[in-house]
Amino acid sequence: MKAISVLGSTGSIGTQTLEIIEEFPQEFKVVALTAGRNLPLLVKQIQQHSPEVVALADESLLPELENQLNALPLEERPEQPPQLTGGADGLNTAASWDHADLVVTGIVGCAGLLPTLAAIRSGKDLALANKETLIAAGPVVLPELKKSGSRLLPADSEHSAIFQCLQGTPWAETARLSTGVPTPGLRSIHLTASGGAFRDWSTEELKTATVSDAISHPNWSMGRKITVDSATLMNKGLEVIEAHYLFGLDYDHIEIVIHPQSIIHSMIELTDSSVLAQLGWPDMKLPILYCMSWPNRLQTPWRRLNLTEIGKLSFRSPDTEKYPCMELAYAAGRSGGTMPAVLNAANEEAVAQFLEEKIHFIDIPKTIEIACEKHKNELKIDPSLDDILTIDSWARNFVKEQVKKNASYINKS
Repeated sequence: MKAISVLGSTGSIGTQTLEIIEEFPQEFKVVALTAGRNLPLLVKQIQQHSPEVVALADESLLPELENQLNALPLEERPEQPPQLTGGADGLNTAASWDHADLVVTGIVGCAGLLPTLAAIRSGKDLALANKETLIAAGPVVLPELKKSGSRLLPADSEHSAIFQCLQGTPWAETARLSTGVPTPGLRSIHLTASGGAFRDWSTEELKTATVSDAISHPNWSMGRKITVDSATLMNKGLEVIEAHYLFGLDYDHIEIVIHPQSIIHSMIELTDSSVLAQLGWPDMKLPILYCMSWPNRLQTPWRRLNLTEIGKLSFRSPDTEKYPCMELAYAAGRSGGTMPAVLNAANEEAVAQFLEEKIHFIDIPKTIEIACEKHKNELKIDPSLDDILTIDSWARNFVKEQVKKNASYINKS
């Protein structure tokens, strides 16, 4: 039985991970949970899974969590009360918990960086659903992985697809993700994108896009932030940078293709011109499960893929005018060093401002571009962790100031 620590247990990735554990109680057990502010859901998770430790990002909520647990009827309380902890140190404690075999990193955004590093430094294997860890801090994370021997398994559907396709190649014999070394036998990667909520909108129509429009994904069920990233296609740009760090290919050999059906989750082209693809219904449970069970596969009762039901699979090139965030991501990746950290932080803050209806949808890429341009003269090619954290904070504050001073705001439209 594999012991699992779930970082971000009340979010989309965390809840799906716990559903998998409930479906396979003979294979997995929970030993650690971390969460944000959703205490009612967290209490239910503690009742269901009896973790050894629970950490809250906001440690001021610990008394309330303890009160809610103590208010449960005796017969509904966990047999062994969990150790409760909080704040940055608490998250790191849960991430590096001694009894955990695998850490699922589902904390959204750069907030997941420090606990992920704590897990790596303690030698834990990781199911990485937090792409920002590599994007913002790839130059810091890669050496830590080499030092600790941790295995980083991608839980994103696209990178999981690439990982799964590579299992049948010579690379699989010595597989070690995130070394920054080019993957043997791999010529190119084709990351598929649904096109998001606005795939059938014109560039002109995007000027009127609302928050409600942007968070209505046609295929996937995800959190608000990642759904907006899908609408701007920044999620795909970030995945390009992540794929560069995971599989070692240069940016000229990592391509994006629009695939509206979201059935092919990504493809690889090998040096002999063979193209391999991984297919499945758009459901995050499969890539999460594969990380948890790897190198084995578990039999599931889930709905089987029926190609005749789908009828056809279609593909087209992405529109760079409609989706400028893609080009911003490629440019940041090629600049390297601290530029991807600025891109990621500026995007997180710009999306937050959009979700609060302080800027228009089309202001998101404009704001990110201004932040990246501002950072060019301060770029550090070989940054430390402190550099990354400092620059991340700067980029967020810069975007907030830009929103206050400029941009075409909702109340001026």
